[in-house]
Amino acid sequence: MSRRRTLSTKKKLVLLVSAAAVAGGGAFAFAATSNASSVQNAATSTVCQGLATAFGNNETFIADQRANPDAQSEARIANREAVLAQIKVQQEASGCEVGESAQDSQPVTPPAASTPPAASAPAQSAPAEDTGADAGAGAATGEQVCTGSTVTLSGEAGTPAASSNQFPAGTLLKVTNLDNNKSTTVEVTATSGSCALLNNAAFELVREPGKFLIRNALIEKVG
Repeated sequence: MSRRRTLSTKKKLVLLVSAAAVAGGGAFAFAATSNASSVQNAATSTVCQGLATAFGNNETFIADQRANPDAQSEARIANREAVLAQIKVQQEASGCEVGESAQDSQPVTPPAASTPPAASAPAQSAPAEDTGADAGAGAATGEQVCTGSTVTLSGEAGTPAASSNQFPAGTLLKVTNLDNNKSTTVEVTATSGSCALLNNAAFELVREPGKFLIRNALIEKVG
């Protein structure tokens, strides 16, 4: 006569606890993977939006130069087309849609035709860290302009500088990234499709790592 093996109550409890631990571990791993994926997707989206804005601003500048050409327009257009090519390389490397274009909220207007609005600078909990080359100018507080504007980069090389659709060459603009409290004061050297479009060197002074767009910016006209 054969005898069937039976498990004691203690052994049954051990098996049940082990199975629950395996199942719970699998659920935890899935949740952790899902959260990491969401964070990565959000970071990629921010990078892509910043690059798309830079692409769109340069496209707007080229279109404006073609619509209102002068003796230097051909050279400016060639320069910006090279910038667009570089942004496409960055978009591909970042996993973004190559050639994606967006623009910020500022209209394209000739520098002399626009009168910048006056407003009081918002109170800050701590003074902004000046990271510009000219510490004396950067430390100054000017008239707040272009309220609500975002700031991105033009993709141009060279020493820290800015371009603008509202201020003529020679104007000093102080740009503060309120998300990290860094600021820099740069000179406007060219026109563009934005209130303040920073070149690569200037943008590096105030950017947050991995970001190509400053959403929370304070722009001041100095002097």
